[in-house]
Formats: sequence, C-alpha cells, structure tokens
Amino acid sequence: MKKVVIIGGGTGTYVVLSGLKKYDLKLSAIVTMMDSGGSTGRLRDQLGVLPPGDIRQCLVALSEAPDLWRKLFLYRFESGDLKGHNFGNIFLSALEMSTNAYQDVIDTASYILKTKGDVIPVTFEKVTLCAKYLDGETICGEKFIDTAFHKTSPIESLFVKPTANANQMATTAISQADFIIIGPGDLYTSLIPNLVIEGIASAIKQSKAIIIVPINLMTKQGQTTNYSVKNHVADIEKYIGKKVDVILINNGKIDQSIIDYYASHQEKPVQDDLTTDKRVIVDDIIMRTVYTKFKSDVVDRSMLRHDTDKLGAALFKILNK
Repeated sequence: MKKVVIIGGGTGTYVVLSGLKKYDLKLSAIVTMMDSGGSTGRLRDQLGVLPPGDIRQCLVALSEAPDLWRKLFLYRFESGDLKGHNFGNIFLSALEMSTNAYQDVIDTASYILKTKGDVIPVTFEKVTLCAKYLDGETICGEKFIDTAFHKTSPIESLFVKPTANANQMATTAISQADFIIIGPGDLYTSLIPNLVIEGIASAIKQSKAIIIVPINLMTKQGQTTNYSVKNHVADIEKYIGKKVDVILINNGKIDQSIIDYYASHQEKPVQDDLTTDKRVIVDDIIMRTVYTKFKSDVVDRSMLRHDTDKLGAALFKILNK
C-alpha cells in the first residue's frame, strides 16, 4: 500500500484527504498548529489550548463514522454565548483540558470519528507565526498575516516564535512516505508554516518520496499578490531546499462572475507560467458550485474551491504513474 503524506491545513487539505480517502492508500496528514483566527483563535486565547480548527477539519475529512458525527464536528453555533464557535473545536479543546498529552486528544477523536489514516500535528509546542516582509515590516499572529490585505510588499521570510521542534510522528511519516503532497492552501498561513518547524524541511529534503504540489486556484491579497505558478513553486522549494517533482495545475474554466468577485478583492486566477516545464500536469479540478459559509462564520472563506472527487482522481492518477 502506497504511503502518502499530505502537508498543510485548512480547506485545501480537507479536500485532498476527502478525495483520496476512497482509494487504497495509507494517508497521513501533517497539520499546521498556528491558526489564531475565528473560533480556534478565541479558544486559544481564552483557554490556552492548542489551535483545534485545522486538526478538526482533517479528522472529519478522514472520518468513516456515521454522518451525524461528521455533522456534529462541523456544526457552528449561530446564536448565544457560543455564536461563531464550532462544536468540533470545543470538543477537541475540552479533550485537551481533560488529558495529559495532546496525542490522547488525537487518538480519542480518531476513535470516535473512525478515521481512515493518521492526523499528525506538526508540533505540540505553542508558537506564534510571524512574517517578515520585503519592506522591513514584521507581522506576528496567523490571523493578522491572513488578513494583511493592505500589504503590497512580498513576504521575505516566515518563522515562528519561540522556535519549535517537529512532532516525531511527523518526521517519521515523512521519512517513510512514498509521496508527499504539499497543498493546496494559503501559502503563508497553511502550507509554509509547517515547513518552518524545526526538523520538517530537513526530513523532506532527505526523503526519497515524490513531491507533488497542487497549485492554488486564486492569488491571495497581501500574501501571494500577483503570484504565478512559478512563484508558488519557487517559495515552496525555497523552504524545503529541493525541487518538487510534480506540479498539478487546474485548466478548468472559471466562471466570469467568480473572476469578477475576486477582482473586487484584488485577487485573480493563478497564471500558469510553467507551460514548458515537464513536471507540470494540467486537469480540470475545480468545483462548479460556489461555497456558502455558515451565517455565524465571521471569517472570510474562499468561494472557489477544488472539487473533492476531481482533485482526488487527478492525484490518484499521479500516484499510479
């Protein structure tokens, strides 16, 4: 059975895991632990817990439990003192406060949700994500980097404070992997945050696994403003210290109304400027329906997303080449 490690966090990783779950693969998700916005950020600030949001999404993506459990872990309260909070986030936070080790949280939730695969926090240490921009400014806090729409200067470097060591399970999974998938997801708040944890980049560099990068559909204002495919790949390669092997790019047509919506937010489709690169594979991997978020969800969400089944099928084809 092929061993596949997915590195990321958030919706992009959720889609990849959901798409690959139906295939006969050994899946491991290495998940960022720097989220500080929304329900996750409130729980982190008020209770001092590790951020549960990205872990929850991966657990649900890999779940083979009855539909009610998956719905519960995705349920978001729309009124009262819990307005905006996600049930799964509260559940994981309560587990953390009731156990002696965070791995017990993962093990218990995985048992309840009957996960097909492993969900691995990139680190168990509490850290703050910081971005240094080319203009000299440094912004700390994942939610502030994520919403720094005013920034026109590129991010020069990403780091965490204090420095943190990787979860040993993460480096072991990387060393044993046949394939490593990095993305899709926000480059500087979902993907690269994993790569700046001590031990992750070096494990990837030493790994013999084939590295696959599914490219984001749209740019992100203040984070990947005007980024092309080449820019996305170059930034990932900078942090892992080696070339990636496969670059998966969407060639499905994006509806003009969606392009116009993103343009109003100074964002646009990621331009494919690696057309002659032999590592590139193109496929129609976008979802045709527009994502609608919960009314109580105050966090901005991407309305255009990768299609779970199409992305899963495209990746599975690559895994079997």
